[in-house]
Amino acid sequence: MTRLFSGSSRSRVLSCVLIAVVLIALSMLADGWVAEHVRYGRVYETDWGRMLRNFGYLPFWLLAAIALALHDRESSAWWRRAAMLAAAPTLAGMAGEALKILVRRGRPPDVGNAYAFRAWSNHPLSSRGFGFPSSHAVVAFGAAAILSRMFPRARWVWYAAAAACAFSRLLAHAHYLSDVVAGAAIGIGVAGLAWWWLAPREGVAD
Repeated sequence: MTRLFSGSSRSRVLSCVLIAVVLIALSMLADGWVAEHVRYGRVYETDWGRMLRNFGYLPFWLLAAIALALHDRESSAWWRRAAMLAAAPTLAGMAGEALKILVRRGRPPDVGNAYAFRAWSNHPLSSRGFGFPSSHAVVAFGAAAILSRMFPRARWVWYAAAAACAFSRLLAHAHYLSDVVAGAAIGIGVAGLAWWWLAPREGVAD
């Protein structure tokens, strides 16, 4: 934990948070145009569309974590990589659901592109129908970020898959651009925390 809360680490975290906030704010400026023009309603009727959506499906990554644990079973710390792969998208997804309930912003309407918010008096603890942030983007980027740490040579594969998943949500008209940008930021941030907590420390035997 000392490594996480050192002065340099705090500065880096604050810088990343500031960048994320700026990117989300900028994406909100484009929300209306993207919601109006970036659409392909049949995206999930295609094989490639369904494949992309699955990158943001949490059980897919839990299954992958089990497979990774079995692959690493002869290692002294066989559980570590599997735990990170399970924890990053799971915790990111939980954070995303909590933020949905707090922000309470609906998905893009079929006609127009104006934001709509649901009152707290209407199902206060349900995230159903909310779009900010995108759950699929949160999970996909949480998995991509932790995989890029574990398998850095393939980082562009992981991030390209997560970005494609997020883009499919825009094509499906299920989210605003800022929904998926926020989802990406949360997923990457939570994965970073999972890495700091669970990755092997220097000088500590597995």
